[in-house]
Amino acid sequence: MSPRSLRYVLPALLLALSSACGSGSETAAAQLKPTDPLPTTVPQGTVLRVGDPSTKVALTLSGQIDSFSFKIEWANLSGGPQTSEAFRAKALDVGAVAEIPPIHAAWTGLPTKIVASRYRKDALNHPTYVLGVAPGTAVTTLQELRGKKIAFSPGQAQGALILKVLKKAGLTKDDVTLIELPSTGDVYAKALASKQVEVAPIGGVQIKRYLAQFGKDGATTVNHGLRDDPGHLYVPTEVLQDPAKAAAVKEYVAAWARAVKWVHEHPKEWIDGYYVKDQGLTPEDGQYLVDAAGEPELPADWSEAITRHQETVDLLAAELGNKPLKAADLYDLRYQTVGADAIKAGA
Repeated sequence: MSPRSLRYVLPALLLALSSACGSGSETAAAQLKPTDPLPTTVPQGTVLRVGDPSTKVALTLSGQIDSFSFKIEWANLSGGPQTSEAFRAKALDVGAVAEIPPIHAAWTGLPTKIVASRYRKDALNHPTYVLGVAPGTAVTTLQELRGKKIAFSPGQAQGALILKVLKKAGLTKDDVTLIELPSTGDVYAKALASKQVEVAPIGGVQIKRYLAQFGKDGATTVNHGLRDDPGHLYVPTEVLQDPAKAAAVKEYVAAWARAVKWVHEHPKEWIDGYYVKDQGLTPEDGQYLVDAAGEPELPADWSEAITRHQETVDLLAAELGNKPLKAADLYDLRYQTVGADAIKAGA
């Protein structure tokens, strides 16, 4: 769907979500404090509104979709901008994003907490993105980015990756020309093909398609050699003050972790049920994406991940002029072991 269409569809969706029935816990006697232990049971009538479309499919394919002790209202939302808008409208409780949206949420006055984290084992050999290079542009090393027009999307993972790449190459924003473009769909691939930009981070099946379509014209890609694998579930802080919803989030995180494991262990079912039937891709594209993703990792200790997240925060703060913040404050450590424990219990 085009960004223009989203301007009309998203408000209607948010209105529908916000008018849906509440959690059933709105009359809870007291708010849950950040230092309080998580409740272990979910009260009857609790509703959790979740924007995590791929997990919904995984839960359906694995037969877990009806196993929750509460009702889930699924929203077909993904990505930081849509999720943050839904959070602000109080129309969503849980969103699935990469590492940048929780940072920008904090900078824009939207308090959220990360409640689940996943990464890729052997992440450097299984990057989420590569640098697409336009036909006729000579870039084979990161240092050769100097002077190039580069697609840039502030507030999203692709934008942060470009800043990290420039730092690794010993370059600054002044050494290149950053062209702000939305990173949705095939916008970056088209911008490369038309030479609107000379370099852009492209991911997923767009990598395969870009090279197949424009490789004959000289299109290439360059590996950036950085980790770009974080994936998170995050939640508005006020949602976690509701004891019923905090307990429901814990149950959802456990199911999410089992779904991650199931997807990795059932690639054929995932390719057919998600990539082909849900996303409309070919089986070959689905296999390409499965191979590119590698093996998931759901650590029970987030310390190392928070350290890496802090490096991202510090870079963005310096480059974009935002106030420094502590990455650890973006996480709710009460959920730190939930995903890993769920996988261990089901092993």
